[in-house]
Amino acid sequence: MDFLSYDFMQRAMAAGLITAVVCPLIGMFVVVRRQALIGDGLGHIAFAGVMGGYLLGVYPTAAAAAVTMLGAGAVEFIRHRHAHHADTALAIMFYTGIALAVIFSSMARTPGTNLLGVLFGSILTVTGQDLILIVACGLVVAAAVGAFFDRLALVAFDEETAHVAGINTSLVGILLSVLTALVVVVGMRVVGILLVSALMVVPVAAAHLLRRGFRATLAWAVAFSVFAVAGGLALSFYLDIAPGGTIVITAVAVYIAVLLTSGRSVGTGAVRRCSGAAVSAGNEQGDK
Repeated sequence: MDFLSYDFMQRAMAAGLITAVVCPLIGMFVVVRRQALIGDGLGHIAFAGVMGGYLLGVYPTAAAAAVTMLGAGAVEFIRHRHAHHADTALAIMFYTGIALAVIFSSMARTPGTNLLGVLFGSILTVTGQDLILIVACGLVVAAAVGAFFDRLALVAFDEETAHVAGINTSLVGILLSVLTALVVVVGMRVVGILLVSALMVVPVAAAHLLRRGFRATLAWAVAFSVFAVAGGLALSFYLDIAPGGTIVITAVAVYIAVLLTSGRSVGTGAVRRCSGAAVSAGNEQGDK
């Protein structure tokens, strides 16, 4: 643990552990909702926010947070208004984000090292200001999930049942999209825009293999994510390799280990048990 004697490693570990908790915390609902790749799409929008921040002389991470949350709200609006063509409309929006990022970066004459840090993560360069924003975003995500856990779970499993139970599914959907945007911004500093979706999905996928209930699966996903971030960061320090990629590869290694040791994959029965628990919770919430 001597690598934690360095100040920059202490900040990196703190930022990484916060990210390790919030990514599967939101990733669980995203995966159940079958939107596993939304992190990649919002990452494109976040990229445009970062480059726009550089162009305007605004703190890039804060600019990315603002732009990504607006984009997340627009994504949810399009999904509800154009259900039959939502995937095409969302793809256009995501590609627009990456195109704007390229334009803004050329206008701002952004150095290549900054671009690489945004794309692949730059956890070792996390500043005190970055850490404050990461902590703030992490607290908001954790508080929102704690306050609306039952609603988020039921909407993720079955929007129609949630609507019948008296839940405002549109509002909950927007909340989930905005929280996902915050998680993307937090993870951007740790593993980069191109890899943040992996930290949201891979630990959750590994936890699903254990075929536990919804809450237990969420707890295992967080545990796997924390192990991947802490272990990947330590490995990257001693092997002198890229931290972001090492963290994700560690998460994938955890998934493979669980897959081989569990001897079985998640089936529809486990999903039905999780769904049943969420529906019961939603009905209780509706009765209240």
